[in-house]
Amino acid sequence: MTPEIEAILAGLLTWRLAAAALAVIVAGLMRGYAGFGTAILLAPIFSALWGPRAGVPILLLMEMLVSVQLLPKSWREANHKVILPIGAAAAVATPIGAYILLTADGDLLRRVIGGLVLVFGFALMSRWRYHGSRPLPLNLAIGTVSGLMKGATGMSGPPVILYLLAGREAAREHRANLILFFATIAVVSVIPPLVGGIIDATVLLRTALLLPLMLVAVPIGARLFHVVPERWYRRFAFGMLISAGCLALLA
Repeated sequence: MTPEIEAILAGLLTWRLAAAALAVIVAGLMRGYAGFGTAILLAPIFSALWGPRAGVPILLLMEMLVSVQLLPKSWREANHKVILPIGAAAAVATPIGAYILLTADGDLLRRVIGGLVLVFGFALMSRWRYHGSRPLPLNLAIGTVSGLMKGATGMSGPPVILYLLAGREAAREHRANLILFFATIAVVSVIPPLVGGIIDATVLLRTALLLPLMLVAVPIGARLFHVVPERWYRRFAFGMLISAGCLALLA
């Protein structure tokens, strides 16, 4: 190991990394259990710990690698007719949203991320859902909004989750739909930060230290999907989302 890498590692091993590690474990369990939760939970926490331009790229790299774990089985169970157009629109819009990440004020963006998480958390708690049809133009619109949010904040989930969870599909199909959506834009979302130069050695090292925790937690969460009652999970997830949103908004 070179002296430069050793110096960077020494600067990384702080209470912030320990807090991030705990958040990653919880987010991994949520992602494995429900098919979502990684970005929504980690975006506000990473932004509060390191700032959006340092924290969001870590999240995007982890999201890309985690999607590979869950995709094969979910591909068979997902509704391709609905999800693929949403994912395609999101993939096109993501680089546009990334311009905001690269240029916006860090403190303002962190508070916006926290506010979005709070709004999403309270929307889920209210049990409000969209109950209309899912025509192609609406699918493309939802995908576009989600892609803009993905590029700017690392979070593409809120509009898609509220949109998809309204259907009458079984929980298994809901979960597969979300996993397929996140996988379709995972690779695209990493490209703008890479081109913009904000994926540096520190980001890569933080990702390397945190990723193993995520890779272990996700399959455990997937097993818990068959064991833990949904009402227990919902209470826990809502509490975590509200806490994370407040942290980013007020820190």
